[in-house]
This record gives sequence, C-alpha cells and structure tokens, in this order.
Amino acid sequence: MKKEKLNEYLKSIEGETLRKPEFTTLSGRTVQPLYTNADLDGRDLDASVGLPGEFPFTRGVYPTMYRGRFWTMRQYSGFSTAAESNKRYKYLLTQGQTGLSVAFDLPTQIGYDSDDPLAAGEVGKVGVAIDSLADMETLFDGLPLDKISTSMTINSTAAVILAMYLAIAEKQGVPFSAVRGTVQNDLLKEYIARGTYIYPPLPSMRLVTDIIAYCKDAAPKFNTISISGYHIREAGSTATQELAFTFANAIEYVNYAQERGLGVDAIAPRLSFFFNAHNNVLEEIAKFRAARRLWAGIMRERFGAQKEESLLLRFHTQTAGCMLTAQQPEVNIVRVCLQAFAAVAGGTQSLHTNSYDEALALPTEASAKIALRTQQVIAYESGIADAVDPFAGSYLIERWTDDIVREVQAYLKKIDDLGGALKAIQAGFQQKEIQESAYRYQKETERKERVVVGVNQFQEKEERELPLLRIPPEVEADQKARTAAVRARRDNAAAAARLAELKAAAAGDANLVPPILAAVKAYATIGEISNALRDVFGEYRDTHLL
Repeated sequence: MKKEKLNEYLKSIEGETLRKPEFTTLSGRTVQPLYTNADLDGRDLDASVGLPGEFPFTRGVYPTMYRGRFWTMRQYSGFSTAAESNKRYKYLLTQGQTGLSVAFDLPTQIGYDSDDPLAAGEVGKVGVAIDSLADMETLFDGLPLDKISTSMTINSTAAVILAMYLAIAEKQGVPFSAVRGTVQNDLLKEYIARGTYIYPPLPSMRLVTDIIAYCKDAAPKFNTISISGYHIREAGSTATQELAFTFANAIEYVNYAQERGLGVDAIAPRLSFFFNAHNNVLEEIAKFRAARRLWAGIMRERFGAQKEESLLLRFHTQTAGCMLTAQQPEVNIVRVCLQAFAAVAGGTQSLHTNSYDEALALPTEASAKIALRTQQVIAYESGIADAVDPFAGSYLIERWTDDIVREVQAYLKKIDDLGGALKAIQAGFQQKEIQESAYRYQKETERKERVVVGVNQFQEKEERELPLLRIPPEVEADQKARTAAVRARRDNAAAAARLAELKAAAAGDANLVPPILAAVKAYATIGEISNALRDVFGEYRDTHLL
C-alpha cells in the first residue's frame, strides 16, 4: 500500500468514536488500527521467513507439519492414588489421547513421603502420590513403555521419578534405549516462578546436568529436560518475557552441559520446551513463530551447533490455567478452544487442553473428555491443520513475530550483562519483571480496562453448582498405609546401604542417576532419597519473596 493511501486512511478515521481509548494485547503490546506492507520494513518475506522445515524454522520445524500427522494430544492427568490415575490414563487412551502426561501431587514434587507430617492435607490433591517404586508399578500397570510416550511434570525430584520410570521399563523387559518421553527437570524456572524447589541452585543444576549426561547414552530417545515458559506465563509474565526467560534458562543449561564436556550437538536434539497458550490468539501465534526463529539462531550463532536437529525448537503447549475462571466455568470451554487453536496455528508438537472445571478442582472424567474432544474438533473439523503455517504473510502476524524476536533479544542481552540466567535469578531480576507485569494486568482488570467475562463484566448473581472431583480424606490414610507396607516388606538393610552410597556420591562429583536408580530398585522412598540429598546439599530459601 502506498504511503499516501495509508495516511489518507488514518486521517479518515481520526475523530471516530472508538469503544476504548487504547487497544493493547494482554502483554501490553499496542495494536495498530491497520497493518500493511509498510510494517514489514521493506523486507522480502519469502527470503526472510523461509520455508517450513528450513532455517530459521519460523514456519515450522517439519516441511509438512500436521499434513503428515497431528500433534500429540497429551492430556495432563494424575490425582489421588496410582491405581485411580492408572484408570484415568487407560480411559483417556481409549478416547483418542495419543500420549501420557503425569501430574504428581505436591509432596512428591518436593520430596516428602505421604506419611511425612509436612505432607498432611496435600496427598493426592493436585496430582498422583508416588512414594516408592511400588506406586510407580501400579501407575503404569498394563501400559507398555515400549509403545507409549510419557511426559512427567517433575523437577526437584526429577531424577528419582526418572529412575522409577526406567526401573519399570526394566521390569517390563523394555531396554532403556527404547524408552520415550520427557521429564520436565527445569529447576531454574522453579526459582523464578513456581517454587517447588528443594536444594540450592548449584546442586540443582548438578542434578539437571546429571540427567542430561546419563540419558545421552543410556536413554537416547528420552527428552531429558522440558524447559518451561508455561509457569513463567502463569505467574504473570508477558509473552515476550515468557520466551526471554525460558531461552535464558536454556542457554544456562547448555552452558553447564558444555562445562561437563557434553558437546552441543550431542545434547541439543533431546532438549524440549513447554509453552503457554494464552488468550490473545494473534499474539500467541506470533510468539510461537518467533520462538522457533529465536532458538534456531541461538543454537547456530551462540553455540555453533552443526546438526540441523540441534536447531529445531520442539515444544509442548498447555492452555492457560491462569485464565480459567471459577465464575461461569463452562465459559472456560470457549477460552480453552481459542488458546488451543492458537497453539495449533503456531505449530506446536504436543498439546494439553485444560478442563473447564480446573479453576475449582481437578477435572472430572467428563470435563477431561470435553477438553480432549476440543483438540479433536480442531484437528479433524476446523481445517487449521491442513495448511502449514496458515497465518504466514499476515502483515500483523509477521510484524509481531519480528517485534517479539527483537524484544526477546533485548532481554537476553540484559540477562547476559547480569552474568546469565542463574545470576540474574539470584539478583531477583526475572522475578521483579514478572511481578510488575502481573500487577499491571491485575490493575487493568480491576479498573475494567480489560474485560474478563463473568468476572468483571457479564456477571451472574447466582452461580450454578457443578459436579466436582473431590479427593476423599481416606486417600491420604490409605496411601500412608501402602507406604508403610512397602517399608515393612522390603530389605531395609539393602535400602539403607543404597541411601548411604547415594550420600557418598552426592558428597563427591559422580553422576547421581545410577545411585538414585539403585536406591529406587531397593524400594527406598522418594522422601528417603530426597532427605539423603538434603543432608549433603541443604535446602533453598528464597530471599526475593515480597
């Protein structure tokens, strides 16, 4: 469009009555009334954006994307006991789910057994309780690990849960080399946004790197880390901050791995990412496209990666839990559908859709099925999966993709100047940035500058009660009894010996996965293993909490 024509249009709408004085995205990005080729700064889109499956992978990491096969529909699930969660996994698989994703309860995440006093009231509440290998045996009963791919959202105790998973594979006769899946294992974001840390940062980074190093040879098909922007966004970050802080963490992990003598091309193909799909559909599509371009550039330019697979950003997406409302929860079905659409339009490899009742409780079987059906409707009925990168060429999408790339690069420069992600975290930089962003959004909502349907507008005086999944109190008592039974029937001398060996290894510099695996096989509990490491590493206390 000629500049004169554009100026004529902009002049013609001056003085028009608008429904609000300013248009911005959830991240505070200004939305212009119109985007034209002038917003592309004269660049040749075909030359700069490229083709799917080619550097810089803006348009997708694979040439055919969903024309070859759909993304993995991996519903995040886990609650109550291992037996109950096992039933839910089998149900979802019969309904068309194509991968497992395990949610663990809070005690499991922070290394406490169900009968620890600090676990009281939390057993089985936000995920499944796993105390020992016996629970893991029940969790995966009848689920062949050579045929399924499992994602496990676990961080501080990631090495223990991974060891249990490998022990189950061994019991099934599946070689470690055939095991597929992902362990989150992203400790840095715990210090930034989520808080399920146990140990100080340096021992945590050792554990992260031990898992990467061990699986490189022992379980080469297993993704050893899922570097997570999801929780950063849930804490209130902008779209740009989500990518910037995630990639800063990823850079730190690669640096640590290289210091351990691991070549970038040996580990990069097993690095995976986990992002949030938020409400602003257009901004999210641009974010995902920018993310691929950024990561390819980081790996090639910063680390000198040579293999093409080292440059590919492979990521799982989950719809935004922070945008679910307890008011009029059925409306969340619409929100989740839009968020999932954005993830698919942006080219995700794997997707979880939240259930509409999750602002109130863990999902019921019925609400979980609707969430899965949402993905299936998008896949089979919307047509969005039939063309690769269908929004490419949109003036708005391409401009925002470029803008996000530049904004993330500016943040990475700031974090580099602070000495890298870990030092920036210790200085409270990322935490402060997220807090300011979350505060701004909250004030906009309170002032009704940003409408949240059912919350600050279109409210209902009386809310209809929904059938919710409630975890009965006897679940905790039963889980305690099962854990006590494991301790009673195991070889306690062998368990104690393996724990002593683990402490000795932690005091040195050996890779800790093998002694953790040995302790797991002796039916040492997750609390006992975590306490052995606590004795050596200590515990972390956040000094940046407001």
